[in-house]
Amino acid sequence: MDNTAKVAVIGGGSWATANIKMLLDNRTPKEIFWWMRNVTAIDHLKKYGHNPNYLSATELRVPSENISDDLEGIITKADMILLNVPAAFLKDVLSRVPAKAFKGKKIISAIKGFVPDENMIVGEFMNKCYDIPLKDIVVLSGPCHAEEVALEKLSYLTIASGDTELAAQFAGLINTRYIKTNVSDDIYGTEYAAVLKNIYAVASGICNGLGYGDNFQSVLISNAIREILNFVNAVHPIDRDIKESAYLGDLLVTAYSQFSRNRLFGNMIGKGYTVKSAQLEMNMVAEGYYASNSLHQINKNHKVPMPICRAVYAILYEQHSPHIEMTLLADQLS
Repeated sequence: MDNTAKVAVIGGGSWATANIKMLLDNRTPKEIFWWMRNVTAIDHLKKYGHNPNYLSATELRVPSENISDDLEGIITKADMILLNVPAAFLKDVLSRVPAKAFKGKKIISAIKGFVPDENMIVGEFMNKCYDIPLKDIVVLSGPCHAEEVALEKLSYLTIASGDTELAAQFAGLINTRYIKTNVSDDIYGTEYAAVLKNIYAVASGICNGLGYGDNFQSVLISNAIREILNFVNAVHPIDRDIKESAYLGDLLVTAYSQFSRNRLFGNMIGKGYTVKSAQLEMNMVAEGYYASNSLHQINKNHKVPMPICRAVYAILYEQHSPHIEMTLLADQLS
């Protein structure tokens, strides 16, 4: 019996490309499949072994026959499906795939965002809309930037699942000399924290764009981790240490890193860009923008005080002045 793992990566962006690199560099026998929407990029990959649009210097020797724009066909061939498209587009991407195609598959979510309209984290969406048992869902969280994976800089990932044996199995497929993994059973907390930190990175970027310094930023982020703790405890109250890297570490790298697209997006907003003009100039998806709206809707039920997230929502969706909102926010932080 062939026990070789068959892993399909769904997505063609920088993080999906980094995931492919991890899988390729790990020496555990496996077969890798890759779905991308962009047919031109697929042709380039097959011919040159590089993603022309993201991390383009990274060599990616996936067998040509395993790279395709046939989503259902790719899913059918694999037993582990690693989802890595922007959360805002996940529902549309999967709409062409019948629920039965996922039967018996293990789902790994590397997506750090809410599914719009549904206002659900990805694991919850797959459970409720595709009938995937929670025990078959894994969350891949940071702190980790795709650009540093491409450079093979030492990075750490947290693999979370209600089934820690499944989490450990997947961790065993991506460990490399530059990727260290931790296993967690906090599937809700790690996924919510991975989404929320994008909103705080937008806030951090807005403040940077407005000219706030390091002293204020440190207070902003120390308040942000308390907001994350209060929210995840309200949504899924279990014993967790918010200082662990899956929570605090992921927040820090996203809020401060030069590679953070959410911080970059916020910085542009702070400098006076409109949301539309910032999105067009970046030509990348800042998950924190969409997450801000979804969190606002979700928190109507939980009513957790989250002044930083509320300020970001007011700026992005109610067209409030970034300067006024952050001035008001400054009086609420401690």
